[in-house]
Amino acid sequence: MTDAAENTLNTGELSHDQLQKVISTIDIPVCPAIVAKAMAEAQKDEPDLRMLADLITADPSMSAAALKLANSVLYRSSSPISSVRNAVERLGTKIVVCVVVGVALRSSVDGLPAAWLDQFWRRATQTAVVSGLVARRQFGISPDAAYTYALFHDAAIPMMMKRFKEYERVMATAKTEGKMLVDAENSYFPCTHPVVASLMVRNWGLPPILGQAIRFHHEPDLYELPDQTLPGSALSLIAVTQIAEHLTAEVLGEGDFEVGIDLFERALAFIGISENELDDLRQRVALALEET
Repeated sequence: MTDAAENTLNTGELSHDQLQKVISTIDIPVCPAIVAKAMAEAQKDEPDLRMLADLITADPSMSAAALKLANSVLYRSSSPISSVRNAVERLGTKIVVCVVVGVALRSSVDGLPAAWLDQFWRRATQTAVVSGLVARRQFGISPDAAYTYALFHDAAIPMMMKRFKEYERVMATAKTEGKMLVDAENSYFPCTHPVVASLMVRNWGLPPILGQAIRFHHEPDLYELPDQTLPGSALSLIAVTQIAEHLTAEVLGEGDFEVGIDLFERALAFIGISENELDDLRQRVALALEET
């Protein structure tokens, strides 16, 4: 490894070569104005909930997403709600921004088969909800951050698929051979979806901790990386989502070619989930998936 590459790994920053490969290979969607506006409002000392509600109400997709999430297992209270304003009040500003970002993210890539995109974003939403569910049961892990991280961590896969004609074939082969997707990407393409997605997060002005977690989430030694490379708060987001992905695949009876049993067990140990807690969590995940 060169000194520059080692320094890049230690700091968690993308190297110049990595940046150039991504920029020259894939068009990173620009941050939509509605996302920037929602984030700016949410960061104020006293955010205007009415303005955020009006922002969401103006977009049918965002209205539907806000109501669905507010009535989901993550945020549901005793009674369902049907008003976007009530949804905003129930969710709070941070998760409202997640809703805005999530819908904008889904709209950021087109030109792919509609059925494939619908299935991809459905799984991303399922993973995000389950990640938030897992995080809520742990001390010191923000369910909002876990939800946002889970939405974004694989968000570059559609970009890769759009850019590389053989990407779908490579994904199918990886599944058939039981190979991790990122390993297949490293073998066939000039960049990987973690690197592309981490750059997108940075360009959209989202918290740097999300970009760090996304960039390293497929590293085989991520649980041994030093804190200056991968802070514990970022590793917690990865661990929660690895648990969510594996359990989602397990409950749905599908293969897991994103995490694998080794990283799943490392994630459980890192978060501190016992076998008894895992059985209870499986049941909660199954219930949550029935609603998404």
